[in-house]
Amino acid sequence: MNIALIGYGRMGHEIESVALSRGHSVKLIIDQDNLADLNETSMKGIDAAIEFTMPDSAFGNIVKCLILKIPVVSGTTGWLDNYENAVKICRQNNTSFIHSTNFSIGVNILFRLNSELAGLMAAHTEYKPFIEEIHHTKKIDAPSGTAITLANGISQQYAAYEGWRFETSHGESKIPIRSVREGMVPGTHTIVWDSEIDALSLKHEAKGRKGLALGAVVAAEYISTRKGVFTMNDVLGF
Repeated sequence: MNIALIGYGRMGHEIESVALSRGHSVKLIIDQDNLADLNETSMKGIDAAIEFTMPDSAFGNIVKCLILKIPVVSGTTGWLDNYENAVKICRQNNTSFIHSTNFSIGVNILFRLNSELAGLMAAHTEYKPFIEEIHHTKKIDAPSGTAITLANGISQQYAAYEGWRFETSHGESKIPIRSVREGMVPGTHTIVWDSEIDALSLKHEAKGRKGLALGAVVAAEYISTRKGVFTMNDVLGF
C-alpha cells in the first residue's frame, strides 16, 4: 500500500515507522513547509492518506484528499463541527473515510466496554460516572477527544446523562471530566462509577504513541479497498 502522510510531527514519524514495518511505502509526506504538494499530481498512485495535523487545517486537508478520491484516515480532533460535511463530500466522490478520536486498538476496546458498562449501570442509579484524562503538557485541547467520546458513549446508553462538563462546573445530567496536564504522559483515561458502597473503574494507560500509529495504519489497510464512511468498530469487527 502506498501511503501519504499529512502531518509529520511526532505522530507522523510514529505512523511512518509502523507503516514501513508492515510492508507499506510512504510515498508522500505533507507538512507545513510543503502544503502545496497536496495536489492531484503528487497524490497519484496513493492508496490511502493518514492525516494527523491541527484542528484549523484538518478539514481542508481531508476535503482535498476526498475530492481526489483518496481514502482518508483522520485522527485530528477539534474540527468535528465539520464532520458531517466531510461525510457528505466522501460520499459525493465515492471514496472512503474514517475518523476516530483515538485509533488505539486498546482504547477502542475501552470504548466498547465503557458503552456496555453504562448500559448495565442505567439500572443502578446509586452509581455516578466520572472521567479523568491525563496527558502531556504539550497537548492543546482539553478535555481530550477520547474523554469526550467516552462521555458520549455513556450518554447513549444511560438516558439520565446528556453530554459532559468540566469537573469544576455544575450540571447533574452531565458527566464530569477532569483534565490533567503533566510531564510527558502519552495518555491515561479512567472511567469511575462511584457509590457510597463501592467504586468500579475502567482504565486505559498508553505507553507511547505506537498504539495510536498501529491503529491508524490498520484503519488505512481496511478502508483502502472499500467505499464508504467507517468507524473503528467496523475495522475491529465489533
